[in-house]
Amino acid sequence: MSLLRKERLETKLAGYSVGAANAVTDPTLITKAQDYKRDTASKLRAIDGDEAKKKFGAGEYHVSFKIDGEFSMLVYSDGEAFNVNPGGTVRVGLACQKEAAEKLKAAGVKKALIAGELYYHKADGARGRVYDVSRIARQPASKAELDDLRFGPFDIVELEGVAYKAGIRELWAKLEEIFADGTRVIPPETHWLKDGGEIAKQFKSWIGAGAEGVVVRGEMGSFKVKPRHTLDCVVIGFTESTEDDRHGMIHDLLLAVMRPDGMFQVLGHVGGGFSEDDRRTFYADLKDDLVASEYVEVNDQVAYHMVKPETIIEISVLDLLAQKTQGNVTTMVLNYDGAAKQYKIVRRMPLVKLISPQFVRRRDDKQVNATDLRIKQITDLVEVPDTDRDAGGASLKPSAVINREVYTKVLKGATMVRKFVMWETNKQADADDFPAYVIHFTDFSPGRKTPLEREIRVSNSRQQIDDLWTELIAENIAKGWNALAAGATAAPPPPAAPKAKAAPKKKP
Repeated sequence: MSLLRKERLETKLAGYSVGAANAVTDPTLITKAQDYKRDTASKLRAIDGDEAKKKFGAGEYHVSFKIDGEFSMLVYSDGEAFNVNPGGTVRVGLACQKEAAEKLKAAGVKKALIAGELYYHKADGARGRVYDVSRIARQPASKAELDDLRFGPFDIVELEGVAYKAGIRELWAKLEEIFADGTRVIPPETHWLKDGGEIAKQFKSWIGAGAEGVVVRGEMGSFKVKPRHTLDCVVIGFTESTEDDRHGMIHDLLLAVMRPDGMFQVLGHVGGGFSEDDRRTFYADLKDDLVASEYVEVNDQVAYHMVKPETIIEISVLDLLAQKTQGNVTTMVLNYDGAAKQYKIVRRMPLVKLISPQFVRRRDDKQVNATDLRIKQITDLVEVPDTDRDAGGASLKPSAVINREVYTKVLKGATMVRKFVMWETNKQADADDFPAYVIHFTDFSPGRKTPLEREIRVSNSRQQIDDLWTELIAENIAKGWNALAAGATAAPPPPAAPKAKAAPKKKP
């Protein structure tokens, strides 16, 4: 039995198709990809090259070349191979998948889940980036371009339906045995090194050869060693230190970059790299520049004081994460009204999460404009969708009501109302904040302690939302409830006529 519903795949190029999570007959495959990515990321600590030299003492370290690609799970079953990523995207028909299937079959394997990086191999030897993978996989220009997508396996998640548990030496020997002499499926280059000096030297060599970094595994745990990247950004807020001996100092700064349309997008916050004098100076400079804001950002349960977007600083980061386990990282886009001295909310849009940000210096030579604070600083490093869109003028499609039902019931002279509305948002393709379908259930009972109660259910599957609709009505509508005709409005009944008082009895 095939693991794919081929009728739910969209053909992008002859032989190559893409689908969503519902194209997989076994939904646990997507969950396994998500769980693996989350578990691995939580165990992999990021450090820079200088720190690596000091951190690793004498010992044995497995050091591997870190590929700049898209994490993906290779699914293999009885000659069939395809890839799924944690976002639920399915890709099938790649040359690297065909090679992987041939290698696994030749090794006598019937079923396997292999974790790795889908990456772009450039013929000129230049470094392929993750955004190259996304662009080609989403809309390939030619078969030759597709054939340059390769797969770098680095872990065996399951073998013959059983979780694969092995030490790093055994694991790597197995990967190299299965994928020996591969041309499109190649485990990353690895070495066993003895200390931080050797690791730092190898790191420098591989970075020069186009690596994203190196992965180090040893008795101390797992680490990714990466070069630091610098970004210029504007300060839009600060928090004050709550420690008694740090009164009059900043705790951290809230930062933004500028979109091409002139809007500010929240980038994140930085609290490291400051000297004591830096913290006092920033506080003295910023405390008199407070402005109003519709948007409130909180860190460590303390709200940021928003300030005029005037102070530009340079920060360094170890990594930029553009995706969560499910979907894109999003941050708020703000419009600063200089006349009103107020930030106004525009909308959330995709950006990144900063990993290990550090303050480097002030940039008094920079100005607040879409060139010096350009969002392209980030998209040159990672792929972020919609950064060229006009955030302020972006219009989203209107929602469409699919179903609406209203029921009433009179109890002790009071009318109770239960209303169900289902609609399609028509926005899920344009904004990560929206699901495809929504059900809103309103329950009004005037005699209850909380008269008005609401419940919302969402889904990206039409079949699932229909099932939720049926289930919700079955749970809440039973005998005694009357359905109103479409378009009718529930209204309480007219008050009952007052009871006639009994005539007083005459005294004898």
